[in-house]
Parts: sequence; C-alpha cells; structure tokens
Amino acid sequence: MNNKFEKIGLGEELVGGLKLMGITEPTEIQEKAIPWALANKDVIGQSQTGSGKTLAYLLPLFARIDSSKREMQAIVLAPTHELAMQIDKTAKLLSEKSGIPVTSIAIIGEVNVKKQVEKLREKPHIIVGSAGRILELIKIKKISAHTVKTIVLDEGDKLLNEKNITVVKAVIKTTLRDRQLMMFSATVTEKALGTARELMKEPEVIKVKEENLVNPDIEHIYLQCEQRDKIEVLRKLIASTNPAKGIIFINKSDDIQIMTAKLQFHNINAQSIFGTASKEDRKNAMEGFRSGKYKLLVASDLAARGLDIAGVSHIFNLDLPEDHKEYLHRAGRTGRQGLAGTCISIVTEKEVAVLRKMEREFIIEISPAKIYKGVISKL
Repeated sequence: MNNKFEKIGLGEELVGGLKLMGITEPTEIQEKAIPWALANKDVIGQSQTGSGKTLAYLLPLFARIDSSKREMQAIVLAPTHELAMQIDKTAKLLSEKSGIPVTSIAIIGEVNVKKQVEKLREKPHIIVGSAGRILELIKIKKISAHTVKTIVLDEGDKLLNEKNITVVKAVIKTTLRDRQLMMFSATVTEKALGTARELMKEPEVIKVKEENLVNPDIEHIYLQCEQRDKIEVLRKLIASTNPAKGIIFINKSDDIQIMTAKLQFHNINAQSIFGTASKEDRKNAMEGFRSGKYKLLVASDLAARGLDIAGVSHIFNLDLPEDHKEYLHRAGRTGRQGLAGTCISIVTEKEVAVLRKMEREFIIEISPAKIYKGVISKL
C-alpha cells in the first residue's frame, strides 16, 4: 500500500491504469473526495480548474460499477457538448489503460436520436451528456434510470442555475432515492451550494483552500484602449506573443463570427466555437484546435467550462465576462499541468474598474501593460 491512490481506497487495476496515463499521485481534490465517493456519500467538491476533478469522480465510479452487469449504473451531466465529449473520452481512456471493462457513451442534444438509441442498446455503464437529451431518453424508456446508482453534476454551479435547474432536477427525480449524488465545480456560489444541499443527503462538502482557487502559474495583465481599437490591439498582441495556442473570448455569438472572419482576413490562423454553431462545426473547430491545425480559437464562455486542451499558452479577453467568476474559468484554460500561462484582457477605461473588482475578489494581481515596437512590457 505504498501508492497514495491505494491508500485512499483504489485497487491495483486503477492504480496501474493511472500509471500508464502518467499519473502517480492524487491531487488534493482527488485525495479528499475519492474516499467519501467510495463510501457512497453525497459529495460537493470545489477546486480550481485543472486540478483533476474529472478523475475525482470517475475513479470511484470505476471502482464501484459492477462491470459484469450489462446495465446503466451512472449518469454524468455536463453543461456543454464539448465537456461531455471530453469526459466520455477520459472514461474510455481509463477503461483502456486499467483493463477494467467499464463502458461509457456521450449523449448530447442536436444529434440523431435514433443513432443514440442504437448505442444505448449496448447498455453502457456510464452515460455522459446534456440533461435535456438524457431526460428525453429516460422518458421514452431508452435509459433505465432505476438501475442508476450515481449521478454526477460536472460544473455543477452551471447546471444548477436558473436556465438548467428544472431539467436537472427532473433527471435526478427519475432515479431511486438511495442513489448517490455528487457535484464538482471550480466555483460554487452560495445559491448553488444551497440548491445542492437540498437535493442531497447530508453531503460531504470539500473545498480546496481558497488561496489555491486561482492557479499561481498564470500571469494576469491588461491593455487599455478605446473600444474601436480593441481588434487592432488584439492583432498586435497575437503578433508579439506568438502563442503556441490561444483562446480569444468574446461574449456574443454574432461578434465571434465577425471577429473570426476579420482575423482570417489578416491571415491569422483562427477558428470559432459558440453555442449556436452546429455540432459538426463545433467538433471540427475543437479537433482542429487540439491538433494544431488552428492556432487560435475564438470562443464564447461555453469553451471556458471544464475543457482540458493541452498547450494553451495564452488567453485573450476581448470582452470581460458578464459574470466575474467566468474570468477564472477562462483563465484556467491556460497554465495547466505545471506549465506557465498568460491571461490578457483588452479593456476600455471604464472596464479597468471591473478588473480592479476582480483583483480584490480573487486576490490576484492584474497588471497594466503596453505594446511598444512589438514588445509587451508592464507599466
């Protein structure tokens, strides 16, 4: 029992699988959450982006699922298609590396239902996806909710907001009362915490220390300009930083398409992803960005939630997020796996005051900077 994963209750197969994935020690959220999850306790877990929350719930799911039974035993709800696909990919990798025959499937909206029904006939152990489509398939008895022993809410504060709460509650109510419920997120509002407590049975609340909420490997800077000059400043920033991979955040979908077209016109290797894009376009954009076909991804906040894209060196905020906490999710796409990252905001004079509020709220330093002769320097 020398391995720390073994000490917190995981078996040799999972420990061996993790080793093949290059993971030898649990992160703080994994070390604290896994024993409670293995004990069938309801769990609320909060820790910064990139801290290993996905494995904090997948590992105990794998340990507890009876793979000899061809029945659905766990549902993982995610707020975006991209996150659902990523979780499913991680589950499949864990199964492959550990040799544990736990099966999973991604079930998302805007996809042919008949094809999903065909796949569900194989009785996957874990179903990952959007609450709306999963509820739809439960109602037509294509997903057997009565055999589900655990439900996980990934990016739980997003799933428990006013937009999603009704359908999420409806999915939970289709399962038996003794099922386990777990929620994980980088940020948990008091409102989301209260809602989660109402849905759970005496949950174990795990918060990785507040000072670790913001990744110290990320540098935060801003450049001030007039609104009309933001695109020109962005172009200069891209030229001066030459990012390995960068994500440009914009709030409105319409603006995302316009911005992408402008960048492409200037021969900047960019592609876009946003909520109203087709599933195929979103898939192609993500795959192209991961592979390096596209150097820059122009995105709305949906891309900030939970996605783990290797090698993102820079985040560019062309718009500041309407919800302050989304700043952390955006910034958290860089500085992962021990690598340094930079989050740069392009702001007007009025928006500087918003950045100051974020500094105080998150206890971080967002430094003013300028570009001169292609070089960025702090003021």
